[in-house]
Amino acid sequence: MTSTPPFRLGRRTVLAATAATAAVAAASLGGALTRPLFAAQPAAGAAFDPALLDRAVKRAAGLDQIHALVIGRNGTVVSAEAFRGPAVNRAVNVKSVSKTIAASLAGIAIDRGVLRGVDVPLAEAAPGLVPAAVDPRVRRITIADLLTMQAGLEPTSGPGYGRWINSRNWVVDALRRPFVTEPGARMLYSTGSYHLLGAALSSASGRSLLALARDWLGEPLGIEVPSWTRDPQGFYLGGNNMALSPLDLFRFGELWRQGGLWNGQPVISAAWVEASWVPRTRSPFSGDDYGYGWFLAKAKGHRIAYARGYGGQMLYLVPSLGLTVVVTSDPTRPARSDGHVGLLNALLTDDIIPAAEMA
Repeated sequence: MTSTPPFRLGRRTVLAATAATAAVAAASLGGALTRPLFAAQPAAGAAFDPALLDRAVKRAAGLDQIHALVIGRNGTVVSAEAFRGPAVNRAVNVKSVSKTIAASLAGIAIDRGVLRGVDVPLAEAAPGLVPAAVDPRVRRITIADLLTMQAGLEPTSGPGYGRWINSRNWVVDALRRPFVTEPGARMLYSTGSYHLLGAALSSASGRSLLALARDWLGEPLGIEVPSWTRDPQGFYLGGNNMALSPLDLFRFGELWRQGGLWNGQPVISAAWVEASWVPRTRSPFSGDDYGYGWFLAKAKGHRIAYARGYGGQMLYLVPSLGLTVVVTSDPTRPARSDGHVGLLNALLTDDIIPAAEMA
C-alpha cells in the first residue's frame, strides 16, 4: 500500500473519544507461524491528533464515491460520519467483504470441529457438493485453496460473473469450469471459490450460512445480519452481497483486532486469527499479500490487514496502532487499486495513521 493511488445516528456525526465501546487489549498470538501481525501491542487509549483527524474526515468528505467513514482506536469510535447514502447504523451491501466474513465462519467451524481443518479436500468436507462428471483435479481442491482463491478453476468473477449467477447450479458450474492452473498454484480471484466454501460450511454443519453468521458472529457481537442472495439450490452466496452497517462492520473488525476476543470472550480462536494473517498468496491485481480472507500490506512501517469489496467497501486494521477503520462507498461504481481504492489507501496512509501516530 502506498501513499498515492496505485494502494439513527445522524448522517453527519462525530463521536467524542470518550463516548465509547469498551476497549479490550489486543491478544498476543505468538506461535510457530511466521510474520504474526500482533508483533507489537498498541498504546492504550483512543487519542488522535485532533487537527490531523479533522483533516482526514474533511478529505474523506471530498471523495464523492465515499458514503461513510468510521474511525476507532483501541475499541473506541472517535469518528463516525455518513457523508452521503445511509446513516452509519443502517445495513449496506459490503460486497466482497463478505469473503472475509465467510473465512471467519470457516475458522469458527474448524474451532468447533465442524470442519477437520484447512487441508481437508472439499470432496471430503462436503462430498455431496462434487458432481461425478468433473476433472479429477477437483477432488484435490482443499478448504485452504478455497480460502486463498487458489482452486485453479476458471474464475467466476469479472467477465465470468454474469454467466455464473445465471447458471442453474452455481456450485456445479463453478466446479465444472476448466482449470487455468493447478490447485494451490496461485491466486485467481473468484467469488465462486468462496461460494463453494460457504456451501461446504452449510453442508458440513447442516445449517444455512445465514444461520451460522447470525449464531456465530451476530449473536456474540450484538450485530444485525440481514438475509442476502441465495443460489437456485438455496445456498447463501458465500463471497458477495452480505450487508452490515458501518458500525457493525467496525465491531467485526474489532473482533479481529482483538485477536478473536469480544468482551474478553473468545469468538474466533487466536490460532485462526494468526493463521489468517500469514501471507499465503498474492493478489494479481493489487500485488498485496493474501491470507485466509484478508489482504495484507504495509504502510509507514505498520503491518495492515484489510478486507475489500467492489466499489470501495473497506475494513482496515492496523493492530500496532490499535486502529480499526471502516469505509463504505457507492456499490455501483468501480474502485480500482489505481483509482478510488488507491485514494482510500492514501487517506489511511497520509492522514489517519499520522493522526494516530502524532497523538
